[in-house]
Amino acid sequence: MLQQLHALGFPLLEPDSFLSADLVLCEVFKSKDPRLWEGFPVVLANANQKGLFNYQSLARSLKTQSEKSQLNSLLVMSFALYEFYNLKFYWVKELLKALPAGYKNELDLFLKKLKNDEDFKVNNVTMSAQRLKGAFNNYFSHFQSALGDLLAQKQEFGLEYALSQVFSPKQKELFLKKLKGEKLTKTEKEYFSRTVKKKVQALANTELHQFCNKLLDQL
Repeated sequence: MLQQLHALGFPLLEPDSFLSADLVLCEVFKSKDPRLWEGFPVVLANANQKGLFNYQSLARSLKTQSEKSQLNSLLVMSFALYEFYNLKFYWVKELLKALPAGYKNELDLFLKKLKNDEDFKVNNVTMSAQRLKGAFNNYFSHFQSALGDLLAQKQEFGLEYALSQVFSPKQKELFLKKLKGEKLTKTEKEYFSRTVKKKVQALANTELHQFCNKLLDQL
C-alpha cells in the first residue's frame, strides 16, 4: 500500500507500479493509522484529479456501516481541509451530495478545528490539525511538483477547475501535457488532434469570449 501512495502524491517510500486508487484509499482508511490518515486528503485529491476515484464503487465494497461511516468522515475531513485553503475542486460538490445530510455539521466542526489549530477526532482516532495541514502543505503536488505556499497558488487550482468544466479527465491530461511540452504517444497525438484540439480552437475564439462575457454579465 505504501508503494501505491507515492503514485497519488503521498510518497512515504520509493514509487512502484500503480494499482487501484480505490484500493489504496480503502487500505489507508482501514489502517486507522493517524500518519496515513494525514495523507488521505492528498491521495484523495490526486486520485480525483486523475479520474481514478469512484465513491459509489468503494462504498459498495465496504461490509459494515462502521466502515462506511469512517470513510465518510475522512472524506469530510478532506473537504474541510480543502475549504480551509480555499481550494475549489469540482468533484467535492458531487461527493458531498452523495453523503448523508448530517455530515455538513461534521464538516463545519472540522473546519473550525483547523482554523484554531485544535486536535479533533475522526471515528475515535485523534487527529492533529497542525500535522494534517503540514502533511498537505508538504506532500500535495500538482503537475508532480511541490506547491509550497498553497494560498499563493489558488490561481492554478482555478485553472484546474475551469478545465474540468470543459474537458474530460483524459482530455484535460492531454491538454496539460501538450501545454507543458511533454511527449505524447501516437495514440495520444491522434486523440488530441481529433478531439482536444477542436475544443481548444473553440475556446481560443475571440468572438466566443466576447459572447460568454456578455452572457455572464446578464446572469
